[in-house]
Amino acid sequence: MSAVAEGQTETRPENRKLFFRALAAVVLIVVGLLMVLPRPFHERNYVIDAGGCRLTTTLIDPKESPARGTVLLLHGLAANRKIMTYLANGYAAMGLRVFVPDLPGHGKTDGEFSPARAEECSENLLRELRSRGLAPPDKTILAGHSMGGAIAMRVGARVPVAGVIAISPAPMRAKHGAMSETLLYENPPPLPPFTEVMNGGLEFAAMRDNAKDLLQPGRDVSSHYDVVPGATHTSLLSDSRVVRLSQEWANKALHLSGNAAPMPARWSLIGALCGLAGLFLLSGPFLREATGKAFRDKAEYPAETTQAVLWWQASAEILLMGAAAVELLHYWTPPNLFRLFEGDYLIVFLSFVGLLLLVAHRKEAAETLRLRPLTMLGALLAAVMLLLLFTAWLELSLTEAWLDATRWQRFPPIFLAVLPFLLGEELLLGPVTRRDTAEAVRPRGAWQRLLRGLLYRFLLWLPLLGGALLLHSGEILMVLLVPFFALFCVAQRWGMDVVREVTASAAAAALFGAILLAGFFLVIFPLH
Repeated sequence: MSAVAEGQTETRPENRKLFFRALAAVVLIVVGLLMVLPRPFHERNYVIDAGGCRLTTTLIDPKESPARGTVLLLHGLAANRKIMTYLANGYAAMGLRVFVPDLPGHGKTDGEFSPARAEECSENLLRELRSRGLAPPDKTILAGHSMGGAIAMRVGARVPVAGVIAISPAPMRAKHGAMSETLLYENPPPLPPFTEVMNGGLEFAAMRDNAKDLLQPGRDVSSHYDVVPGATHTSLLSDSRVVRLSQEWANKALHLSGNAAPMPARWSLIGALCGLAGLFLLSGPFLREATGKAFRDKAEYPAETTQAVLWWQASAEILLMGAAAVELLHYWTPPNLFRLFEGDYLIVFLSFVGLLLLVAHRKEAAETLRLRPLTMLGALLAAVMLLLLFTAWLELSLTEAWLDATRWQRFPPIFLAVLPFLLGEELLLGPVTRRDTAEAVRPRGAWQRLLRGLLYRFLLWLPLLGGALLLHSGEILMVLLVPFFALFCVAQRWGMDVVREVTASAAAAALFGAILLAGFFLVIFPLH
């Protein structure tokens, strides 16, 4: 009787902790929804057929009627129209009508991406809007970020507009450290009249100096160049100073009068972060429940007899195998199997490194990678559920992340290609060490294991960086998207560690991680 009472007492603090954690998560998600759902302007989505380009486009109507002018706002490489919402709202606050398309291979626009195709479709869309009377030359601004900024200048040089706003335009000359193989466009045209070019103060010098060179002293007297201090390439999209500079330039180019327009609110961004925090709070208990159904009793956990590879030995292996994979890809261009722009390179790289790891540790693999159907099914369902939940929330709040049918069709081969690397990584990390008690407590070394896994990911990125800088692979997205890769790796590695802890299965952890990684690739890389 006393044993039962003692067991009940022990479980109450844990249950109370889970209850308050779930309550906090629900509150965060509800608060996030209340911030995300309201729209300050009327938004409508269309599929516009422009010269054979069927572009999914958001139209943001200002409060004023009729509109005082039109802005065609173009996103960058590996971005989408939803990411441009803060800037778009800044233009709409001025009383301007804003069109924000998904360029080919991005977001909800079908078709294969290429820089030339993106430029062609942007010009076709501008001409289509003009033919419908929605973009008169003297009342239209072309604006864009990164690749979109370069496109805005190139199209604006051919199709007359009132002004151009290029936010951190992609370099178009192999100067100041920019390499020719990384250029999306070459031979920049003469700068269109009334062009505003701006960069972030924390961007690479190659970006800033190439952008500044676009303005020719004594010739482009109607244009201007600005640097936003403390801003990065990505943070420019949510920087109020960028919005203010853009509004002031649009006022000059369109000859508008009146008081300064208000800044768009950031409630949507704050709400998106609140919702993400709530989902992360729920993820841990959900993973433990979903993947631990087959092991209700701690005595049922199978013992793992293998040990982790010494960190310095594993680090050396990662570096050597990564260098071998980059060298192989330098002489052999992989076929376009997965049809992701610059994603095929990374997928083949990971697959090759994973196969090398499995061969090098084939004995440990035979002992460790045991397939238990219930465990694998739990890991699979948990990964799919989390992928759907997080992509749905991101789609609602921050960026277009929900996978459509076209992307789901590419999911199986990508999943199979990245699985060997994650299996090999689990072999290097070894089992999660448990305490020698029957209590449900956190394992020893959880943070050390996570940090070790992130170290291996960082070391694996170094050969990729070397391939871009020294072997001129041209894989520029591996550099530009580093912040997003880093955030994803932290979240994915943490989830894999939880699955490994609960199931004591390297195969289940790798399966879980491969599903998330394949989904991430399909969200972040353009279709090719």
